[in-house]
Amino acid sequence: MKIIIDADACPTKEETITVAKQYDLEVMLVASIAHFSTKKVPNHVSQLWVERGSDQADFKIVGIAKPNDIIITQDYGLASMLLPKGCHVLHHDGYAYTDAIIQKLIDGRHLSAKERRSSKRSRRVKALHPFADSIQMDYKALLVSVIEDIESKQEGNDK
Repeated sequence: MKIIIDADACPTKEETITVAKQYDLEVMLVASIAHFSTKKVPNHVSQLWVERGSDQADFKIVGIAKPNDIIITQDYGLASMLLPKGCHVLHHDGYAYTDAIIQKLIDGRHLSAKERRSSKRSRRVKALHPFADSIQMDYKALLVSVIEDIESKQEGNDK
């Protein structure tokens, strides 16, 4: 298990890196070369730079992610590609993505687009909050909970 961060716009990188160190987990930051930095990162953190361009980081993450990896992203398109791989996908606001949440996000996007097309003036449709039925947690508490859940299942499989 490793933690992969869609790092271009993730506000919880430092917090994730700190938690990962406590659990002796590798962290991989995947970001566009447009966000290149010479900032030093801890030994348990690697950086992977991808070419500029729409979705380049997403495609790289999908290519390297394995079952039980934890991916941090706010991109539900990316989340929808990772869930079938057996990954645990978290939003930095303290939600775990599920198929139901992703469907609500897609439905809301569709309704907004439909309303914009039928209206003479552009406006945003108020859609049901996609995470309304989900349990929101403090991000750090959610990350710790997912790590510990994965570890306890792996220990159970080792017996």
